[in-house]
Amino acid sequence: MFLISGVELVVACSVAGLLGTFPTLNARTCEALDQWLGEMRERLGDRPFGANLIVHKSNPRLAEDLALVVKHKVPLVITSLGAVPDVVAAVHSYGGIVLHDVISVRHAQKAVAAGADGLVAVAAGAGGHAGTLSPFALTQEIRSFFDGPLALAGAITHGRHVAAARVMGADFAYIGSHFIAAAESMASSEQKAMMVEGQAADIVHTSRVTGVAANFLAQSLDAATLPDSHGELTLSDEARAWKTIWSAGHGVGATAAIRPAADICSELINQYHAAQKELGS
Repeated sequence: MFLISGVELVVACSVAGLLGTFPTLNARTCEALDQWLGEMRERLGDRPFGANLIVHKSNPRLAEDLALVVKHKVPLVITSLGAVPDVVAAVHSYGGIVLHDVISVRHAQKAVAAGADGLVAVAAGAGGHAGTLSPFALTQEIRSFFDGPLALAGAITHGRHVAAARVMGADFAYIGSHFIAAAESMASSEQKAMMVEGQAADIVHTSRVTGVAANFLAQSLDAATLPDSHGELTLSDEARAWKTIWSAGHGVGATAAIRPAADICSELINQYHAAQKELGS
């Protein structure tokens, strides 16, 4: 999660039995990213972790960040906003795995053609730049042509949801917003409080903020909106996506308190195993 996931959250999740990931751009310089990756490697040992690379041409740090990912042999790389064969090849050079974020079948087909090992189906209700397709439809259509690793994202906040994702045909669940209020997240206290107080109805899907449709917390969007000289509502000059206008998914209502990531992970794992027993598997 942009500006949310850092060393502490990644390490806490991976130690607790999940696989923690973070966008490389959360480390505000390449030097900082080098330090972050080194620290994660040292603290996690053989435990897996992952990094998200924005591969769109608008990312000026892509080449440098990719070089650091290769240097530290990051086990899992999640690519977003473009499927680039050269990036996949670089990660494969040291035995890493690439999953690619997709919101449609067309994007999924391009990612497979580019050599991605797996896909992340970002369905309706996910935080940030999310798709609008039902997870049922998106998962089914992807599975019609792809039998590789598939993760499902979108309002997953309970172990039952993870079990349901697997029943639907996914292999993994991809969880973001549920960890915004984790004690180790880099979110501000105000953002964490908004997560605790929020409900699904507080999420607005809009392209006003970045030009690409994404899900944001309505309260943060309202706070950044001012009337212009004509009386029309517009975003203030100080408003910034992700930093002052905060993103979250439809699962926000499941966040009841600020608590350690290890507790969130343990709860999800226990709920998942309970759900498996209920399903008789």
